[in-house]
Amino acid sequence: MTAYNSTQPANAWHTARREAAVNLYLSGAQGDAGALVGARVAGFPVELYVIPVSDWIDPQELTDAAAAVIQVDADSPASIKRFKRLATSTATPLVAAAYEPPLALVRALLKAGAHDVLPLPLDIVDLEASLMPVHDRRAAPEAPTLPTRAAKLVTVIKSVGGVGATALTTQLAIRFARSEASQGREACLIDLDVQFGDAAFQLGMRPRLTLADLFQAGSRLDGALLRSVTTRHESGLQLIAAPAEMMPLELMASDQLMEIVAAAKREFGTVFVELPTNWTNWTLSLLATSDLILLVTDLGVGSLHRARRQLDLITSQDLDALDIRVVINRFDKSQYRSLGADNVATALGREVAFTVVSDPALMRSATERGVPIDALKRKSQLGKELDLMNAALAGALGLER
Repeated sequence: MTAYNSTQPANAWHTARREAAVNLYLSGAQGDAGALVGARVAGFPVELYVIPVSDWIDPQELTDAAAAVIQVDADSPASIKRFKRLATSTATPLVAAAYEPPLALVRALLKAGAHDVLPLPLDIVDLEASLMPVHDRRAAPEAPTLPTRAAKLVTVIKSVGGVGATALTTQLAIRFARSEASQGREACLIDLDVQFGDAAFQLGMRPRLTLADLFQAGSRLDGALLRSVTTRHESGLQLIAAPAEMMPLELMASDQLMEIVAAAKREFGTVFVELPTNWTNWTLSLLATSDLILLVTDLGVGSLHRARRQLDLITSQDLDALDIRVVINRFDKSQYRSLGADNVATALGREVAFTVVSDPALMRSATERGVPIDALKRKSQLGKELDLMNAALAGALGLER
């Protein structure tokens, strides 16, 4: 129910306040905005204020609000200035909303302190997803941030491109995130293959923001900004996608990248990182901080040779104490027998930790549709072996389930 308040200007109306609400400051009740009045989003009641995009909003109005959604017009410098001034004047999470916001505006708003940027007309599903982290934080205000020492980093490297590492990583991360969610924990996947990464595509996701936006944020990086860039999969997995446009590897500063990964560990707990095929000046730095490394290869002679070269490089850098698990993807028993188990171990210089059966039809269908393999085939050998990997990773990371 909405009520007109005569003490307010004629251009503002709202619902009665009874608890911390989500304040919508929009120029009109278009899209789902009108339907939101009297409803609840992320557990909060909604109050709608119809107000021109450039009119000033008193920060005191936001003091008791759970969050505020504020319309911004890309063609109105005054509306952008209003949002930036509010961001420096209140601790209440602010969500910017705009019609077809250009990427430059999205980045500017995030840098200014936006919790998130949503497109107009407002969509209830988008708003719910954006505000759930706010709900979670308010529901457990005493809960401490997960300390870095309790967080875990799993780094995925590949012997060569084309061994199916991304498909394996995304399907494994889905299973891992589901298991973690059952224990009240989160998991995150960062696609660091900034030139050819397609984890988002293989997960059936279309993120608005990507890793590039975190680099643009610079020193403003914090947990709220990090969450605003992630996209949540239905499994609970949080994804930080590779940039939509190819990014030169040398533009990724090592210090900034390490801070992004550290922030993700603090925010989410267990973080999976998939590295590009080509090694960079920050590859070894990232490996050195990993709790577990998965080296994905197949049984091709060239692939095994490249895997061995990477293992030798890690050893030469005095990093041989790292927990590295070799994964033979697209495993074929007949090919393995012809090569000989001893010859494979000799070629790698270590034993194989995991094998993942070759089921190209099932895996290709799942990744092309962007769904878990269980959605296509409830029971499969591929699913069974991924479950074994999931359980083994939890054990290796010391996670109780």
